[in-house]
Amino acid sequence: MKQPKIENSQSTIDNRQSATGVAAVIAGAGQGTRMGSEARKQYMMLGNRPVLAHTLLAFEKCDAIEEIFLVIPRGDDPLCKKEIIDPLRPNKPIHLISGGATRQESVYNGLKAIDGRFGLVVIHDGVRPLVKIDHIAECVRVAEKYGGCILAVAASDTMKTVDEHDRVIVTMKRHMIRMAQTPQAFYYNLIRGAHEAAQKEAYVGTDDAELVELCGEVVKVIPGDPYNIKITTPEDLKLAEALMQYLQS
Repeated sequence: MKQPKIENSQSTIDNRQSATGVAAVIAGAGQGTRMGSEARKQYMMLGNRPVLAHTLLAFEKCDAIEEIFLVIPRGDDPLCKKEIIDPLRPNKPIHLISGGATRQESVYNGLKAIDGRFGLVVIHDGVRPLVKIDHIAECVRVAEKYGGCILAVAASDTMKTVDEHDRVIVTMKRHMIRMAQTPQAFYYNLIRGAHEAAQKEAYVGTDDAELVELCGEVVKVIPGDPYNIKITTPEDLKLAEALMQYLQS
């Protein structure tokens, strides 16, 4: 598969100070097909709030974030405003953006809405409601230095690469393996350029950091949190409920 390239990527980084400030893109446009429910997972209740409301609250409380660009399914604006945003009474601007057919398209829609008004952007999954505020701030701090930063946790099990017939090809060096999470933070021009380069090559990455990596740029990894789970299945929601009770005890 061809890898996307950014022409003159160094100039992209050199121009990073053309805008200042930090915005967040919250990817909340998923359809939740693996949840097995008519209700989308981001709107399901977790404790006393919808999943997405917990996520937004963390970014609302993080001093490093100035504005939030919330990407949601097309047509969900009235529902999201009434059920998610208004009850939070946010002090920061929360802009509602229509999502695309894939997560990558949805994030790009959020990046386009920012339109270069901020120098750095933090991208986060809307269904990771247990993210810690200090981890958001640390991700921003490190991205300001290196250009890109992600949270990740070390692999606790032995990792193996297999072929299409599930036969082991190689056992990975576990001490070199990290399981990526969000938030992921980048210079705005860098991550937008990486997305646009991927579009030209019709390349779909598994996360935003991959697009930056394929452009030959540095992405720094900092320790994540095993509790920062992504809610995808009914079992994940039950686990998040238990974790939230444990963290609040």
